[in-house]
Parts: sequence; C-alpha cells; structure tokens
Amino acid sequence: MKEVQEVKIGIEEAFRNNMSDGDSCSAAEPFALRTIDDSMEPEFKAGCIIIIDPGHVARDGSYVFAVDNKSEYIFRQLRIKNDRHFLAPLNDLYETIEIKFEQIEGVITQRAGKRRTYHKHYD
Repeated sequence: MKEVQEVKIGIEEAFRNNMSDGDSCSAAEPFALRTIDDSMEPEFKAGCIIIIDPGHVARDGSYVFAVDNKSEYIFRQLRIKNDRHFLAPLNDLYETIEIKFEQIEGVITQRAGKRRTYHKHYD
C-alpha cells in the first residue's frame, strides 16, 4: 500500500487571528477555503473552493470542517455510529479518526471550481 503524508487545509495566520478576535467576521458567518490535498477526492478535488457554514447543523454524512485530535483543522465526512463521531476521508489512502462532536467548526455547504459545472450545493 502506498504511504501518503496527510496535509491539512492551509489556513493563513491572519485568518486565524480574524476569526478569533471577532473584528472582521462573525464566528457564525460562512467563509471559504481552498482544499490542498486529495483526501476528499473524487467529490472534492485538490484546489477546489469549499464554503463552510459554522451555523449549519452537522449530521451523519455531512462534509465538515473540524479540529482534529492534534488541534489542526481538517475537512472530512462526518460519520456517526453508536453515538460516536468519526471523520472519514473519501480517499481510502487516508485514515478515519474519531472526534468529539464539539470539535466540528462548520459544515461544507458549497463546492466551487474553475468551471461552473463543478459547482455544487450540499445540505
């Protein structure tokens, strides 16, 4: 099996500062990030733009933006089994991790790319 080094979604230091100090964006406002790895392919290609809504309710099967157990941001599909919460990649080369529900920062509500046909909305 091919070994893959996992790369988290890149977040600029300024973004972190703006989200934490409350001066520019409300914590409940949707925001956009660019994916930088292939962990969520084929649904989300590396380099696509995702819109994250911190106020959207996460449920089993939702694509979520969360803080993993190493305090790093991660984008995965939420799977709930027996009241346990897991972040699952779509690409089998990456591992599924267990988290607490409180670690979820928002739900992916849209995907955008260079072509209009690649744009998609999620519930």
